[in-house]
Amino acid sequence: MTSNFAELQPDAEPLGTVSGFVNEFIDAVKPRHMFDDFSRQETALLSEYLECFGVPRDSTVVREGDEGDFLAILVTGHAVIVKNYDGEDKVVHALEPGEMIGEMSLVDGQRRFASCVTTEPSDFGVMTRDSFNALLADHPRLGNKFMLMLLRLNTSRLRHATVKMLPGILEDSV
Repeated sequence: MTSNFAELQPDAEPLGTVSGFVNEFIDAVKPRHMFDDFSRQETALLSEYLECFGVPRDSTVVREGDEGDFLAILVTGHAVIVKNYDGEDKVVHALEPGEMIGEMSLVDGQRRFASCVTTEPSDFGVMTRDSFNALLADHPRLGNKFMLMLLRLNTSRLRHATVKMLPGILEDSV
C-alpha cells in the first residue's frame, strides 16, 4: 500500500506549495547545507514542487514498512525517527528543521525503513514521486541537481552509519 502524506496523517493541514513559504524553507534548509549548491532562484523554483502540510504533535508522518511515494523536509517543529527492533520502538534520530526524510523510498521504491513521529506541531515540505518526475521533466538541470543532492545525502548517511557500526574502519582502509 502506498502511503500518501495526507492520507497517512488525516490531521495534516494542507498549506499550499512551499513557494508560499520560501523564506522559511530557505532558513530551515540553510544550516543543513543540503542546498548549498542551489541558488536562491533554484531553491524557489524547487519549492513549487513541494506541498506544505501542518501536522500536529504525536503524528506519524512516515510509517516503517509502508511503501513510500514521497519525501518530506521538516520546515518547522521537531520529530523523531523511530526504528522497530526486536518488537520495541527505538528512537534513532531527533529530526531538526531542514532535515529530510523518506528520500530512500522515493528513490528506490522499497518500503519505509523507519517511522517518523512529530514531537511538537510541525510543518513539512512534501515532494511526491509525481512531483519529482514533473520536476525532472519540466526542469531537467534542476531535477538532476536535486538528484545529485539526494545521492550526496545518502552517501553521507551510509558513511556515517558504517563508521558508527564499525569503529576504526576508516583507519584500517587508509
